[in-house]
Amino acid sequence: MTNFSLSSLDDIALLRESSEVECKLGLGKDGNGEVPKDLWESYSAFANTDGGYIVLGLKEKAHKFSVVGIKNIEKIKTALLTTANNKHKVSINLLSNNSLSEVEFDGKTILVISVPRAKRQERPVYLNGNPLRNSFIRSHESDLKLSEEQVKRLLAEQIETSRDSEILNNYGMEDLDIEALRVYRQTYANLNPTHPWNELDNTAFLHRIGGWRVNREDGKHGLTVAGLLMFGLHTSIQEQFPNYMLDYQERPEAKTELRWVDRLTLDGSWSGNLFDFSRKVYRKLVNDLKVPFKLEQGVRQEDTPVHVALREALANAIVHSDYTGRASLLVVKRPDMYGFRNPGLMRIPIEIALNGGEADCRNRSLAQMFRYVKFGEQAGSGIPQILDGWRSQHWKLPLLREVREPNEQTVLELKMIDLYPPEIIDFLNKNFADKFSLLTELERTVVITVYSDYYLTHSQICAQTSGYTREVTLALVKLEKLGIIKSTGEQKSKVYHRPELEIPTPENASGQFLAEHVFVANPDKNTVGPDLHPDLHPDLHPDLHPDLHPDLHPDTKLDKHRWEELEKIAGEIKSSAKRPSKEALFLAITDMCSERYVTLNDLAFLLEKKPDTLRKNYLNLLVSEGRLSLAYPTTRNHPKQAYTKTIKIKT
Repeated sequence: MTNFSLSSLDDIALLRESSEVECKLGLGKDGNGEVPKDLWESYSAFANTDGGYIVLGLKEKAHKFSVVGIKNIEKIKTALLTTANNKHKVSINLLSNNSLSEVEFDGKTILVISVPRAKRQERPVYLNGNPLRNSFIRSHESDLKLSEEQVKRLLAEQIETSRDSEILNNYGMEDLDIEALRVYRQTYANLNPTHPWNELDNTAFLHRIGGWRVNREDGKHGLTVAGLLMFGLHTSIQEQFPNYMLDYQERPEAKTELRWVDRLTLDGSWSGNLFDFSRKVYRKLVNDLKVPFKLEQGVRQEDTPVHVALREALANAIVHSDYTGRASLLVVKRPDMYGFRNPGLMRIPIEIALNGGEADCRNRSLAQMFRYVKFGEQAGSGIPQILDGWRSQHWKLPLLREVREPNEQTVLELKMIDLYPPEIIDFLNKNFADKFSLLTELERTVVITVYSDYYLTHSQICAQTSGYTREVTLALVKLEKLGIIKSTGEQKSKVYHRPELEIPTPENASGQFLAEHVFVANPDKNTVGPDLHPDLHPDLHPDLHPDLHPDLHPDTKLDKHRWEELEKIAGEIKSSAKRPSKEALFLAITDMCSERYVTLNDLAFLLEKKPDTLRKNYLNLLVSEGRLSLAYPTTRNHPKQAYTKTIKIKT
């Protein structure tokens, strides 16, 4: 979560682009100050996502802020800390006096509450003693309830230090590919020729490396999850993990299209276990790798820093995968980049992983097995090794990110692009000569970073430029005013790109839209296509691939005439002398959604209501009553969700 000092309302606007912020009035019935009832939902959501700020005493209208202030601020601070320590209300207290900051604007005081991201062992942070029904997560600008499946996954992550040490019932040596185990043992023996483990039989050897275990409390013994995943037959693995899927694709061009020239997946022609996958894929990754070798004491070193980085990236994706998740383990090789995607989110914040030193491996036994055969470094050092490998070639820094929708996954992109590509610098000098030459070093770096990609979010630009958040934000504002870059979207959903590109407005730049375009094309090619889920058949999953089905992709774009129609309807309800009744608002909303799909953000903007409030108090009820229909009925929290008036068919 970003550290940010607030000295003006402009700082609040800047903060919204770089961090999650929720602004609430917090005045109470007497107007002196009271903790809003829905504050704790935001607290839970921020804690379960990436942290954020809750600001009390501010009024927001049409994305602009005005200071209302809180008179009795001590009363609110006391109430906050009291409730946070109440286990019946909140599962864990993440607040302290240092989390509460008073900021004065024009004689009025607001309260800024800093909510940190909860540790893995603390999630899910839930309310009213019920994790299954009262756990929330932050999605664009709303607090959404976690599904029962998501909560159970968080609870499993909370309790289990390692996910792969469990002893499996009714699994044995017959479920393993003995040839894969033989090759592993031979590799181990070549590296450790005099080690006593080489004399053991297969079961005893598996026991030593973590593939077979004995529970000393009840005497139960057998194959572990790690042993099955590492050496198992893919049919046996899929009996335990129905969503287990491995996929390697080599693509001939720097495009996101699904055409490939080489592919390795679970087709029955090989064992399908992780050990064989790692060997086969690594050979394909480094084949024809054009990197100069090094000489050490006159001896040629074939294992260059780039070889090490690719090996670490592959090992990292394998050992950090959540094999109960719905996404596949996907590796992509292209002329301009390597991409790695594993199911499951990071166990530690991305910024900590990039610095190294703090390990929290999801599958520790698997990681140990790979280290025994020199495939993967000591826990906590893998990501820094990858960064070092790419720095050694002066390539653009790797991009590591989490994607939460439609399935939880972690993505690592290793692009073989120069930090300062000469063609981009030539283009900028030619088209913005009078502006580009006057930019600061950070501003020039930001521009080049944006032009090297299809589009980037604020946080991604910060990660790739190593700039301070506020400085990057101010640089982006200046560059957009100069016309050198352009932005699409609002607040945390905003993405930055070259001005000549038309980017579909992302409801959530780090969610579904990002997921569909994870391995993007070269910046000079305006080519886009679903890339993250090639293993999902589009005909079976239209909600996950709307771009593959134009007829199933609802049109939410509003031309000037339609927008004016909606403004007129909204204006009538807002100009009423009396506060409109709930039914009046229901009628206005259904009228606005008649014969068209309208997004949540558009409705919220027109009616001057917060998206979360509008969705919870109005839209959900209209959908449940059958008066509105969803654009994506099977994925209620779809980031492109929109609403239309239900057509009643007379019979």
